[in-house]
Amino acid sequence: MTIARGKTRASTGAARTKASAAQTGRFVGLDKDKLRGGYYTSPEVAKWLCEWAIRKRSDDVLEPSCGDGSFLTAAVARFEDLGASGPAVADCLTGIEIVPSEAARATARLRPSLGLRAGDVVKKSDFFEWWEKTEQPNFNVVIGNPPFIRYQSFPEPHRTRAMTMMGGQGLSPNRLTNIWVPFVVAATACLRPGGRMALVLPAELLQVTYAAQLRSFLTDHFARIDIVACNELFFEKAEQEVVLLLADGALGAASETNLCRVTMTEAATVAEITKRKPSAVLKAAQPKTIQHDNEKWLKYFLTAREIAFMRELRSADNTTVMATHAGVDVGVVTGKNEFFVLSGEQVASLGLDGYTTPLVSRSVQLKGTRLGKSDWNSLSAAGDRVHLLNILPAQLNNISSELRRYIDDGEEKEYHKGYKCSIRKPWYTVPSVWVPDGFMFRQIYDFPRIVLNSSGATSTDTIHRLSCKSEKPERVIANTYTWLTAASAEIEGRSYGGGVLELEPTEAERLMMPAKLNGAMPLIEADRLIRAGQLGAVLEENARIVLRGHMGLSAGDCAILEAIWTKMRDRRMARRRGGRPRIVHD
Repeated sequence: MTIARGKTRASTGAARTKASAAQTGRFVGLDKDKLRGGYYTSPEVAKWLCEWAIRKRSDDVLEPSCGDGSFLTAAVARFEDLGASGPAVADCLTGIEIVPSEAARATARLRPSLGLRAGDVVKKSDFFEWWEKTEQPNFNVVIGNPPFIRYQSFPEPHRTRAMTMMGGQGLSPNRLTNIWVPFVVAATACLRPGGRMALVLPAELLQVTYAAQLRSFLTDHFARIDIVACNELFFEKAEQEVVLLLADGALGAASETNLCRVTMTEAATVAEITKRKPSAVLKAAQPKTIQHDNEKWLKYFLTAREIAFMRELRSADNTTVMATHAGVDVGVVTGKNEFFVLSGEQVASLGLDGYTTPLVSRSVQLKGTRLGKSDWNSLSAAGDRVHLLNILPAQLNNISSELRRYIDDGEEKEYHKGYKCSIRKPWYTVPSVWVPDGFMFRQIYDFPRIVLNSSGATSTDTIHRLSCKSEKPERVIANTYTWLTAASAEIEGRSYGGGVLELEPTEAERLMMPAKLNGAMPLIEADRLIRAGQLGAVLEENARIVLRGHMGLSAGDCAILEAIWTKMRDRRMARRRGGRPRIVHD
């Protein structure tokens, strides 16, 4: 079974039924394979993981969401390589699958090797219901690829069972918890001391907030964790970036004092992993020892020295977080940009003058480090949609006939029935319209740019809004154009299959900055250079002025920060370009 970002294989029958029936609403335009969960782990990947995990003929093996049997088939082959066959293999294998047709396919795939005993291996059940009714731990090995389903899409009673199980294991799930998380938790609880777990998981494991508890849970329950990542997506049609989780040395009981050793290994192609033995792929990895860690695991792509350096900087007196100097908030959520975000020509032709506010609606409209009124006027004159329909409270009782016609037209198109619009009274008033001191990119390609705003514009939620506290906005923003802020952005943010780095407001507020803001390259000069494609010149100069001059960092320290930023940036951007060094261990 595979994972595709958003909705994929629903390992509960109700979820699969819901997906197959949902051809409208949020599912419009989704690939049918995403709806029915048609992405399955390749035989090569399943074989590789089984070779790492199954080490003895007596290993008891669990596959908690076996789908059509890809992992079970690989496990049978592995047992045969170890000298076991027939009934002896069936005695060691358990596969759980709730969808009857998939369970039947899995059983059929096993029958040539296991005969009638194939039916004993595959259990038709919800994994969490099965888990509740069985005595655990009872396995030496867990293998598989858990389903990746959003909390809201996971139907009852399966969701309640999963969340209750997590609570029983000492975790506190919320409405952001993706269903692969409780699968991993329950699978861990199935392992006897010394057991192993080999799973295909979304790369969100390394970086998203909802998986933070899971990261701590894993480091409390295993002696060693190896993460194998790949520049080439493991699943051809799926957008989701995944990693291979190899967790070894299950402790049986959680220990916050456990010193877990974590490694990261990267390869350019899937074949560079699967055509080599697991021991050969992992042998050069350098473990980093961690204890009860819920920090993002992206940092483990760094060397031990680089990790220690970033930790030292975060606790140093000369650094602080962005939140000390400025708050970061989401942009305006209109609920229907098609209705609320307009061009100047639309405003004029529809007679909506007097009902709009200047707006920045796309990050591409922010070219340098400053946006002034003349810049905004140029965007408007070029036909960009930079006008926000913003009906003020004082205007509601005196709406023009032109505006009334426009509202009526929106209601004919049922814009008012969309969720965000439907909870507003009246639906055509947009909340939280205010002008920020600066704009911060939510999605980042090379550098976490912040743009000074003197245009009087606000922004949509594709761009974050920055409000400075005690210091002048220009000084705050100028001091973010450093390798320090860039390096911390790569660690704090999260990246997806397309190589874009994304920062949510809370993550942006954790970016590192100088604790005391002194001089930096003037934004007017930085603006000129960045518009000319010379970001590097800005960062070099601010390394001299800010990092070395005001913060007291050495040239060597600056070189480490630059190396961290470029390494992490190039790693994620390689997924867009399709190129990366061959096997890389950190």
